[in-house]
Amino acid sequence: MADRANFVVVRESGEFELYLSRFGAVGIDLDLLAGPAAVLSMVRGLRVDDWWLDDVLCQGAALIDLGRRVLMFFAWEGPSTVMRHRAATLELLRAAWAGWEVRWTYDGPAELRTYLGLDPERVRERRLGPAVGSLLEPGDEELADPEPMVAVVTAGAAGCYLVAHTGDHPIREGAALLDRLAGGPQHGVCRVPAEAGMHVDPLRRRIGWWTLGASAEAYEMPRRWPGWTVEFWQDRWEEHVRVSAGRFEPPPADRERALAQVRAAAAQWRGTGHGG
Repeated sequence: MADRANFVVVRESGEFELYLSRFGAVGIDLDLLAGPAAVLSMVRGLRVDDWWLDDVLCQGAALIDLGRRVLMFFAWEGPSTVMRHRAATLELLRAAWAGWEVRWTYDGPAELRTYLGLDPERVRERRLGPAVGSLLEPGDEELADPEPMVAVVTAGAAGCYLVAHTGDHPIREGAALLDRLAGGPQHGVCRVPAEAGMHVDPLRRRIGWWTLGASAEAYEMPRRWPGWTVEFWQDRWEEHVRVSAGRFEPPPADRERALAQVRAAAAQWRGTGHGG
């Protein structure tokens, strides 16, 4: 299975080149930790291609704007998508790209096209319904993983549910999600280091949601919840902790340990012949 990624290099003139890597999504955040010179060398060794990957096929992407000194990227996997390593990875990236603005691309390839002034609909796949993850029971084997692929959903005054994060973010289901949760397996307090989450306040008809990855149509979610107020917290899972009244309590991150682990992962990645 390919792990496809697009890379875009924007020249000082504003013209850009689009590159395609069939396996570049794996380790894209570790590649970027090598800094601008090494990354540009790596990207320019790829094939120039006019194929923009869509919301479904694009598993990672990076845009390097040489004139504005902007780096935009997202990944489906890697330390940047792991709760305990997220902040450390972004901190190290900003150090490696000193003087650059480093942005996470929550809307995937569409956000890159919007930045370039191109139509984002070119990479939309709107014919497919949301890929729904199953509700996990307490004791599910996935929860034994140090980095489980789960989304935390808290609802109302007492509900706490875990959804397998193997498809779309649960928020893309719209109000149908509430029907699925009714009578679903409760977890009391969710203490997992999740990849995504959301809080539903049915009385005030308000929703807040976050992700450590990218979600197609990320800025269009209010359309899926007519009559509700939807707030996008981007990667600020702390907002979820704050409003969940103690029902979402992920393990705290150790900054120094996380920095050391991400540095070690990047060194190992380069040592195996990957990266710039």
